[in-house]
Amino acid sequence: MTFKLLLGSGSRYRASLLERLAIPFEQASPDIDESALEGEAPAAYVARLAKTKAKALQTSWPGYWIIGSDQCCVIDGVITGKPHTEENALEQLKKVQGKSVIFLTGLCLLSPEGQTFSLVEPFTVHFRKLDEAALRRYIGIEQPLDCAGSFKCEGLGINLFSALEGRDSNSLIGLPLIGLCDLIREAGLDPLALASLEE
Repeated sequence: MTFKLLLGSGSRYRASLLERLAIPFEQASPDIDESALEGEAPAAYVARLAKTKAKALQTSWPGYWIIGSDQCCVIDGVITGKPHTEENALEQLKKVQGKSVIFLTGLCLLSPEGQTFSLVEPFTVHFRKLDEAALRRYIGIEQPLDCAGSFKCEGLGINLFSALEGRDSNSLIGLPLIGLCDLIREAGLDPLALASLEE
């Protein structure tokens, strides 16, 4: 049996992470509405979007196992996504100075037959207190405008933190690999055996 895997995301960050598992994969970006539902809890929001992203690609990619993933950060109880502009990024980072912020990543593995395996991975970031000039300098250099929470923890964003807390820091980049390996095993497959298929 040939195992065919699709990463249901256009993110170069997630693709780079998935490459670490050495499982060959294709990549496609789903076109879905990412708006939160009224009164939707953050964990339910990322779980729903991860599943929706995977299912949105099922018809066009028959025979594939599909990974869907979505992330948000929760600032003062409010779901916060990508900033898209430097000013929004600055506002996001100003709100979290000296605070502990929970990041939630929803992950879904969809089988070719439509069975879903899913989880929500929490990760806590403890932010330092930095002045506005430092935050503007960080944003100007790294341009984290397409990242939930306005930072790239794999780059200069590490300067913003006093501590990181959770089982898999990859979830901050948008794809918790420990959780993904868990889901692959839950589906009855062995990620190490799949890696050995790569030529």
